[in-house]
Amino acid sequence: MSGLNPEAAQLEPDMLLRAYAIGVFPMADSRDAKDVYWVEPKARGVLPLDRFHMSKSLAKSLKSGGFETTANAAFAEVVRMCAEPVPGRPSTWINKQIEDVVHLLHHRGNAHSIETWHEGKLVGGLYGIQLGGAFFGESMFSRKTDASKVALAHLVARMRLGRFCLLDCQFQTAHLQSLGAIEISRTHYSSTLERALARLDADFSLLDAVVSPPTARDVSGPISGWRIWQSLVQTS
Repeated sequence: MSGLNPEAAQLEPDMLLRAYAIGVFPMADSRDAKDVYWVEPKARGVLPLDRFHMSKSLAKSLKSGGFETTANAAFAEVVRMCAEPVPGRPSTWINKQIEDVVHLLHHRGNAHSIETWHEGKLVGGLYGIQLGGAFFGESMFSRKTDASKVALAHLVARMRLGRFCLLDCQFQTAHLQSLGAIEISRTHYSSTLERALARLDADFSLLDAVVSPPTARDVSGPISGWRIWQSLVQTS
């Protein structure tokens, strides 16, 4: 991983989008840190959409009916819960600068969240940034077994149907590797990113029309885990 100099200036939406477009992203040393630093990993974690691994236990969770998922229904709550300390991770890289700027990007349509619900309670989710046909996964959280995996399965189904071609995980982890993520070189990533940015027909909302056709009020409800499983099987 290579880190660039800390940036004391306030992050702005256009600055962040320009950074992602060249393969760089911000992190903070802690939740309370005032500044951020810029990161460009030598080896990039990505999840090829055609290599998403659905284990038997995840398929069972999706088909059980225990979870429902939504998109962009609780963006602020997802970011906040991603930044909360959990056992084994007492701090976070999401400081107030980063939280504030992703909220601005969400209002502009460049940042999205996926939420996982169980009995009406938010138990998992993820959020990230969209540019063209690329989705830069920022963070995920889970408060119930398989909740973050269900959210990721929803994201992959949404990206497959929406003509995306790059799911950027930033760093490889054992958890992401078990779901199909791989590491690629910085050079390989740059060429993949260039192709993804040129995919201007990518549509994050297409899954809603396919799985939950809009009503006369153009409002779609939560999507069941079973429907997400079905969408993944159909687009494999």
